[in-house]
Formats: sequence, C-alpha cells, structure tokens
Amino acid sequence: MAHHDASSAECLVFAFKDGVLSKLGHDLKLRVGRFSMDVADDASSVSATFDLASLEVVCARVNGADAPGALSRGDLTKIHANLYKDVLEVKKHPEARFTSSRVTRDGEAYRVEGALRLHGTERPLSATLRPEGDRLVAEVELHQPDFGIEPFRAPLGVLKVKPSVTVRVAAPKP
Repeated sequence: MAHHDASSAECLVFAFKDGVLSKLGHDLKLRVGRFSMDVADDASSVSATFDLASLEVVCARVNGADAPGALSRGDLTKIHANLYKDVLEVKKHPEARFTSSRVTRDGEAYRVEGALRLHGTERPLSATLRPEGDRLVAEVELHQPDFGIEPFRAPLGVLKVKPSVTVRVAAPKP
C-alpha cells in the first residue's frame, strides 16, 4: 500500500467571493497541512483523512492567479477565526474522511467513486484523477451546504463566500 501525506502530496482548497461588496473581498487559496492518504498497490482502493485544523490560507487570488501579499495580517487572523470557529466548526468536526467504493482505470486516468464525510455529514463523491507530469490530479467541487456548512457571510450578506469550493488533490503516480 502506498502512503502519502503533505510531504509527498498536496491538498488545496479554493474559495470564491460573492455579494454586492465582493470587490472588497478576496478569492482564497488554502492548503491542508496535515493529511494521510493510502492507495492500494493495485490502485483498487483509496482512503484519506484530512486534519481540518491544519487548513491554512496560502494567499489571496485575483483573476484566477495567486496574489501573495494581498492579505494583511489582520485579514489572515479574521479569515482563520471565521473558518475554524464559525464555518467548519473544527472543534466539533476536526477531520474529513474519504473512502473509495470503486476505482476504475481509463488509460492513464482513474475514476474514483466513494463517500466523503465532512462536518458530520457523509455524501457520495466521485472524481477523475488525470496525469499531470509525475502526478495524478483531481479537482472536485464541493457544495458546502450539502455537508451542513454555512459559508461565511458578512452582516446583511454584502460580502460572502460562494457556497461551492474547489478542492484539488495531487499525489505521485502509482
């Protein structure tokens, strides 16, 4: 069984601003700093656990590109507090878990089907892992309310995060 963690693989989350004052906000790129992913030697199964307390802001994004330095230390502190306490409720729901139920190969790509448990709710999830250089990469869209997560919104909803986030996982090819 191949084992991966943040030293050999990567899990990024992209959140997108919304609302009438969205020009004042930032799209965000976040990274899960601690996770464990196991892939069967024959690639027939995948399981992963993500430590949500290790989720950190990498940078703001502007027009789909990284914008390092666009967030002040105060911005980072507010985002961190809102994310951990109000949005993900990390003390109550400290991790997310994915377990595959089926993996099929199509050339160099893999189709993975399974279940994701996040914020106390389990939902079906499927993704296609495509080769990018020496890695397999999957991008999935998660609709936060499907998992009982209320996306961030400022008072009166003038600035908020869109309900769907994009999760990108990259790991070495088997």
